[in-house]
Amino acid sequence: MISRREFIQAGLATSAILGASGLGMMPRMAAAQGLTQDQLLQFDDFGNVTLVHVTDIHAQLKPIWFREPSVNLGVGPAHGLPPHLTGRAFLEAFGIAPGGPEAYALTSDDFVALARAYGRMGGMDRVATVIKAIRAARPEAIILDGGDTWHGSMTALRTRGQDMVEVMNALGVEAMTSHWEWTYGAERVNEIVAGLPFPFLGANIFDAEWDEPAFDPYVIFERGGTSVAVIGQAFPYMPIANPRWMFPDYSFGIRQERMQDMVDEVRAKGAQLVVCLSHNGFDVDRKMAAQVQGIDVILTGHTHDAIPEPVLVGQTILIASGSNGKFVSRVDLDVRDGQMMGFRHKLIPVFADVIAPDPDMAALIDDLRAPFAAELGETIATTESLLYRRGNFNGTWDDVICDAIRAERDAQIALSPGVRWGTTLLPGDPITREDIFNATAMTYGQCYRTQMTGATLRTILEDVADNIFNTDPYYQQGGDMVRLGGLAYTIDVSAPMGKRISDLRLSDDDTAIEPGASYVVAGWASVNEDTEGPQIWDVIESYLRKTGTVTRGPSQTVTIKGA
Repeated sequence: MISRREFIQAGLATSAILGASGLGMMPRMAAAQGLTQDQLLQFDDFGNVTLVHVTDIHAQLKPIWFREPSVNLGVGPAHGLPPHLTGRAFLEAFGIAPGGPEAYALTSDDFVALARAYGRMGGMDRVATVIKAIRAARPEAIILDGGDTWHGSMTALRTRGQDMVEVMNALGVEAMTSHWEWTYGAERVNEIVAGLPFPFLGANIFDAEWDEPAFDPYVIFERGGTSVAVIGQAFPYMPIANPRWMFPDYSFGIRQERMQDMVDEVRAKGAQLVVCLSHNGFDVDRKMAAQVQGIDVILTGHTHDAIPEPVLVGQTILIASGSNGKFVSRVDLDVRDGQMMGFRHKLIPVFADVIAPDPDMAALIDDLRAPFAAELGETIATTESLLYRRGNFNGTWDDVICDAIRAERDAQIALSPGVRWGTTLLPGDPITREDIFNATAMTYGQCYRTQMTGATLRTILEDVADNIFNTDPYYQQGGDMVRLGGLAYTIDVSAPMGKRISDLRLSDDDTAIEPGASYVVAGWASVNEDTEGPQIWDVIESYLRKTGTVTRGPSQTVTIKGA
């Protein structure tokens, strides 16, 4: 049986009631009346195995705004394919009507108006409600976490991930893999893992000295009369994207041959369904699905993609479940005689105004946040502009961060990492300390100030561009492009390595960047161990207190060619 579209059954009806125009004027409850919890959770049980997938939560315990990207470029074989569709192209590809709940959840189109109508999304107390409902229908459902869970908020940073550990334990997670978890350092990761009630999987994590497997590669469940193997694949490029000195005893990598060996091994042990719980990123997993034989399902993460239908690669289905707790994926499978005979899938949107919070999880979250409540809720400034990050190039939140760095560190040019995490604020929202940390909370947030030549700046941009726009997904080792303040450039994403970046200029006065000239540059999230400087959240808070009200439209400093 082929998967059918079951994203939001009331979506078209809701759009017809409200209409696509003037939606921002509607009271939020008017929109919510078109959706019910029962509709969002409705699912016709199918087959004998159920998988539940969450990923890239980034420690967001409470409902949030999160704008999906308006720019998500695919190169090479991935050009024009999901997830590299945005806006109207995305809606058309999946038959989604503009102006409805699906459009709001999955795209950036008309985001502010739709956000005001449909409200925030996510919240781990709502996710708990969704998962409890699935388990009520399918008691043997397997709950899987794709990683990037313990990191991304002030409370996670202050507790070194402990708040999220307690929440995920209470959620009933049965296996996880990892990425940003490692930025707490190997000692802390091992301390947490020793106390987890479920396996911390990483078939591709090896002891660096002895080149031997360091963590459980897989776990085998007996569910629905079926042997289900879940193989974990941690983020493969840890020492490139994050500081190597935080986990010097471990090596990572895609290790395609290792994945094939693990698939063969679990099959030999009698596994009838093979699931890869992956933090590779969608394009890497699409290639791996074509190269490794015998994987039935890849639950993909890292690139934060939310796709309402599985993508089929040969006999393997790829499931992308979004980020920040906005979605929960449910996959029911019919497994007979050692083969997957069919499946049914639903990407469940977690509309916080529609799905009731689970009282036990809500109480736990409130208890975990209580010691930090005063700090979290303090208003630092307000915004008159939509502040967002997600996308291949600068977002308005990134622009504000770069403005703060330049002003507070007296720099000509600001560099800010192209990370995908970081929540959104609507025009008129207060900017609280929690909001600042949601965009910056990491264990190496020092804001440095240094001198760089024009040649060095171009080299940095070329290296990052190749990490993102290399036509071979196995060489795509980064997040999104480094965000810049005070520097403009042209990028040809279709050009070969070393030839993508041109026309570097100081954006303040349009002066050309000279290769041999030196410029004052400030930035944060350096992977170097000895980085010195104030913490980035303190830099931003100081700037925002002076600014008071933020008005920041999208920057026009990047010219894109070859897309």
